[in-house]
Amino acid sequence: MQQVSGLDATFLFLETQNAPMHIGSVGIFDPSTAPDGIVRFKRIIQTVEERAHLAPYLRQRLVEVPFNADFPYWVRDESFDPEFHIRHIALPKPGDWRQLCIQVARLQARALDRSRPLWELYIIEGLDNVEGIPPGCFAMVTKLHHAAIDGVSSQAIAAALCDATPEIREVEGAEEWQADTPPTPFELTAMAIEHNATRPWRYLEFLQKSVPAWTSAMDAAMSGALKPPPSVPRTRFNQVVSPHRVFEGVSLSLEKIKAIKTEVGGTVNDVVLAICAGALRNYLLEKDELPEQSLVSMCPVNVRDPNAVASTGNQVVSMSVSLHTDIADAKERLQTICTSTRDAKEYTNAIGAKAMMEMAEFIPMELGVLGARVAAEQGIANFATPEFNTVITNVPGPSVPFFSNGAKHIRGWGTGPCVDGNGLFHSVGSYCGEINIGVTCCRVMMPDPSRYADLLRESFAELEAAVNKGAKKQTRKKKRTNRKQN
Repeated sequence: MQQVSGLDATFLFLETQNAPMHIGSVGIFDPSTAPDGIVRFKRIIQTVEERAHLAPYLRQRLVEVPFNADFPYWVRDESFDPEFHIRHIALPKPGDWRQLCIQVARLQARALDRSRPLWELYIIEGLDNVEGIPPGCFAMVTKLHHAAIDGVSSQAIAAALCDATPEIREVEGAEEWQADTPPTPFELTAMAIEHNATRPWRYLEFLQKSVPAWTSAMDAAMSGALKPPPSVPRTRFNQVVSPHRVFEGVSLSLEKIKAIKTEVGGTVNDVVLAICAGALRNYLLEKDELPEQSLVSMCPVNVRDPNAVASTGNQVVSMSVSLHTDIADAKERLQTICTSTRDAKEYTNAIGAKAMMEMAEFIPMELGVLGARVAAEQGIANFATPEFNTVITNVPGPSVPFFSNGAKHIRGWGTGPCVDGNGLFHSVGSYCGEINIGVTCCRVMMPDPSRYADLLRESFAELEAAVNKGAKKQTRKKKRTNRKQN
């Protein structure tokens, strides 16, 4: 039995009926590489059952403390029922991309059952008319609660359940699983009393360690040595969310994005931010809603030890980055974003990632739940100043193919939660030479997701053209200089 951390608990008490707090993915698999060219549904269930011990989260359920007196606990569940969590559906003909996006959006809009391990997996067949995808492929759609997992740890689970070759590998250790004896309400209450009794002392220790860093960062910001997070304008994406969702996915060339990065001098993530910024700017321009002030993205930053084995739970801190949507020129916007990301990293490092994560440990669970409930009921997001306009999270993926039950993974996109105050989520990943941008949004805020997907592609093309134009000018200038010198 393991207690949920303060950071993980925030994803539990932020969850409302209209705002499920799970993340997930949409993967397209080609069964032609599997034995006999077929992947049977029962084989998928069998694989998850055989490998569940490699991803313990799949067999852990949540046990909440009475009256929300403390953070909940993860308990290893004895009654593991993969047939409940894994579902099988099919698209009606013609089985095109739009139908798949609509089905994914409906699945993502539904909350997970908290009485069971917090995950679901859907196999969707009938993808016979999706451009760029061979006929006969199927989609694998996952839903994993954000309280237990983030983008990096979700990849660790995927690695455990998938293979590096079409051959299905044998795994060992399934017999080592031992279920917990769930604690009684009395035991949970007693543990909460003990834990809360030491909270003030632990908080004082936290302040003693973190206040100097916070104070130093504030002084540096006031003196101009550091740039604090930018102010945030209000947009259509920063209202109370509806219970309905939309989903879209875009795939772009990683090689071309790296070329843009090399030419400008930033990072791949800077280029991705610029692409999203261009799409957001043009989308709001078409709605006649573009603020004069730049939009701001919240960018999660992984703070795990790169040498440690990725565990479940969240180990990220948030970083606010200006997207400079007030700049019309695509190349100039990217160059300015490069500067903004460096400023944001310096500010985050000055405060300290560990201090930012530990702060959540001292939010009383009962107050967090009550505050989130009141905010949702009163629609506070409709008039409160937003903390950011969108989320853009980037988790690099494998550069070589992987397989599920022999079927080759062709392409995939991530999904994320939409909450009051932020109804637009960009999940970015890479795979085999592509950057894949998954977009999840409140349907009321973005009734035309296919148009936004087009704008992402157009933003990429505009940025590539602007950078290449500048590179050609620079090349011609160098040639003229060389001729003069000669």
